[in-house]
Formats: sequence, C-alpha cells, structure tokens
Amino acid sequence: MADWGNAGLDRGGDRYQISAIEKKADNSKPEGQPDRFISQDLHGARLDKTVKQHFQLPWGKARAWIDTGKVFIDGNCVADQSFPVTAGTRIELRMSQPKQRAEPKLDPRLVVHYDEDLIVLNKPSGMMTVPHPESPEEETLDRLALDFLRAKDPKAASNRASLGVVHRIDKDTSGLVVFARTYVALKALSEQFRSHSIERRYLAIVHGRPKAQTIETRIARDAGDGLRGSVAEGAKNKKGDELGRRAVTHLHLVQSVGDASLVACRIDTGRTHQIRIHLSEIGHPIVGEKVYVRGFEGALISARRTMLHAERLGFIHPRSGEQVVWVEPPTPDFLKLLGALSLKLS
Repeated sequence: MADWGNAGLDRGGDRYQISAIEKKADNSKPEGQPDRFISQDLHGARLDKTVKQHFQLPWGKARAWIDTGKVFIDGNCVADQSFPVTAGTRIELRMSQPKQRAEPKLDPRLVVHYDEDLIVLNKPSGMMTVPHPESPEEETLDRLALDFLRAKDPKAASNRASLGVVHRIDKDTSGLVVFARTYVALKALSEQFRSHSIERRYLAIVHGRPKAQTIETRIARDAGDGLRGSVAEGAKNKKGDELGRRAVTHLHLVQSVGDASLVACRIDTGRTHQIRIHLSEIGHPIVGEKVYVRGFEGALISARRTMLHAERLGFIHPRSGEQVVWVEPPTPDFLKLLGALSLKLS
C-alpha cells in the first residue's frame, strides 16, 4: 500500500477514511490535504479518474482499488470504474475490505490464448486496440484484456499496470492482436517485429481484379495531399531528411467475381494504414474504405466498415522458443458480404 504520510488519511477501526476537516467560515483547509468530498471540478467524471486525481495516484493503482472493492461513495462500495461521480458526495477508502472484482467486460470468446508471458485476442471491428489522445474512448482492447487477466489470473506476477503494446490494428479492422504481459516478452516480441520475422496475413475484400504482386514503397505521413501515402524514392523534406519509411506488402489474389475480389496480404513491415494505402494506390481500394480512395473512379461497393481482417499471426514464443501460430476466420459481417458478392474463402 502506498505511504500516505501527511496526505490526510486517518485509520479508524478497520478502515482508512479521509480525515474530517472542520470547514471554517472561509471554507479553507490545510494545503495539500484531500477533502473528504468530491470537488466540483470532478462532477460527472468517471470514478477511476476521480480516484486518480483526488488521491494523486497512478492509473493502475486507482483502478486496482476500485476493482478490489476499496472505494466507497457515501458509504456504498462502488466497483465500476466508469461510474459517474457527483460533486459534494463523500469518498473514502476502506483498505481492509474483502477483495471483490467486477466481472470483466471483455467477451471471453475474444481471448484466443493467454499464458504468463502474453495474451492473443481476436479484436472485433469498431474497437480501438489502444487509447488515442484524440479519442474519448475508454474501453480499448488493451484495457479490457488487462481487466480480464486480473480477474481470471489474479495471482499472476505478470499482472502489470498495463500490457506491453508491440503492434496494433485499425479500429475498423478485425482480427488477431498480441500483447506482452512481461518486460522480457515485450522486448522479445518487439525485436521480432523490428526484424520483420512476425508472420502476419490479412484478408481484404477489394474493388476490381488486382494481380498478384509485391508492393514496395516508402510511406510518409503526408504524401502531398494531407493524407498518408507513398512518396517517390529519394524524396526529401525542407530539412533534407528522406521522406517516408519502407513498406512491403505481398498481395495474393484468392478469387475475383465481377467487380470485386478477395485478396490475402502478407506484410513484411507494419506501417500505419499500410495495406489500405497500398491497395488504394494500385487502384483497388478496400471495400468500405472512406479515406484512401485516391483517384478511384469506379462504383463503390457499400459496406459499414473497412473490410480488412487480420487472419493469421505467428511468432517465436518468448519463453519456449517455439514457433506459435494462430488463425481466426473472418467476422460474420465480412462473411456475409463475401456471400453477397458470390466470393468464397477458398
């Protein structure tokens, strides 16, 4: 437990409670001492944010205290991290409360594999892999996975404050993602991604009939039109630095019917939006693509999301040293569109 020093927590009986502060006429209180009531500036905030700011805690500690039933609002235990608080209500910590854990919100069917070193998940479309500073979304895959591990494997030494992120897939994209649970696993997996030895295969429904090919370009944050895209070899910015980073996509045609095709993409590199950019630039944007449709003049096939699925993931396990591979079939919406276009997986 953290050493609170003079932070204003008194022990009474079997519980810790914020010290009673006798409010004077000017409503003053000792500097640096937390009030026992939730302040106006936290009105409507999530409970995890409130506990973090009120007690000046790291995110992991704040959420752990909520999950284990140690946070009380007006005398009632609240174990929901997203609970909206009300200004003026009393907040207290009861450190000797029996450990209670809320049921994890992650659908257990999405957990493909987990052990003491890592967890592999089948991400649904519409969920962010990790938080983004410009997005208010809180229930990202990494956070839900960590809650799942703490609930299902509570004694594991590898229940870190956060999972190690070694790669990510777009919010619209479905499929396989791995997170590290230990620093050793994070280092080992990151090195495999850097050396391009990770096996990654994606399925995509695209417009038109592309030919099997290998696409190798340099992808920059801005290709000149405000969007990410490929730039000419040797292109430089005003400072003289070479633009873009090498990106390699191996394209295999699975089947074509009419004006649509099912393709498989194996990537050597993992640049942001790499497959989406490459397919668009060769004239075959992914069905459902709303950003990278540069110059495409054909009729767009309607879809509610970008039809891209991370089907296969393989790597050397950081502990056993053995090659491990997982394969997950596409989601129901992907399969439904395949059927509507008379396309088949094989």
